[in-house]
Amino acid sequence: MLKHELRKKYKNLRTNFTASQISDLSMDLANHALQIPVWDFFYFHIFLSIEEINEIDTLPLITLLQGKDKNVVIPKTQGANTLENYLLTDSTPIKKNKWGIPEPVDGILIPENKIDVVFVPLLAFDLKGHRVGYGKGYYDTFLSNCREETVKVGLSLFGPEENAITDVHENDVQLDYCITPGKTYTF
Repeated sequence: MLKHELRKKYKNLRTNFTASQISDLSMDLANHALQIPVWDFFYFHIFLSIEEINEIDTLPLITLLQGKDKNVVIPKTQGANTLENYLLTDSTPIKKNKWGIPEPVDGILIPENKIDVVFVPLLAFDLKGHRVGYGKGYYDTFLSNCREETVKVGLSLFGPEENAITDVHENDVQLDYCITPGKTYTF
C-alpha cells in the first residue's frame, strides 16, 4: 500500500478507540518495552502524545524510563523538518504547538549524537521495519542525524501491514524494533 493510503486507514482506525482502551494498550506497550535490549543505554528520546488524536499515551513509558534513572529527551519542532531535543526535567515547561503537539518551551538541549534510543511515533509499519509517519519528514531528518548505532524503536497500536509499504524513499529510516500492545517486532 502507499503511505497516503495507510495514513488515512490508520488515522480512521485510531478514532474507534476510547480513552480507556488507549490507556490499557499504552500500558501493555510500555510493559513490552522491557523485552528489548536497550536498558543499558543512557539517553532515551520519546515524543509526547497528542491525546486528541488517540496517539499512544507515552506517559507509562516515560515513567518506566524515569524509574530506571534514564535521561528522557523530548522533541520540539523547529523550522522545516527539524527537531531540537530537550532533557525532560521536573521544571521543563511544556506547551502545545500549532499542530497540538506538546513540546518543551526551552530547557537543556541534548545533541543528537548523545541520544542512544529513539522511540518513534508512527501510524503504520511493515514487516521490513519501514514506517509511515504523518508525512512531514521530521523523524526521518532527525534519525538520519543521529549516530548510526542509535536504536530506533517504533511504537504502534496496531500490528504490521502484511504487504510492504510500496513507496519507501531512500531517505526513509528503518526501525530496529517496533513495539505493539501484543508483540515486539525485530528488524
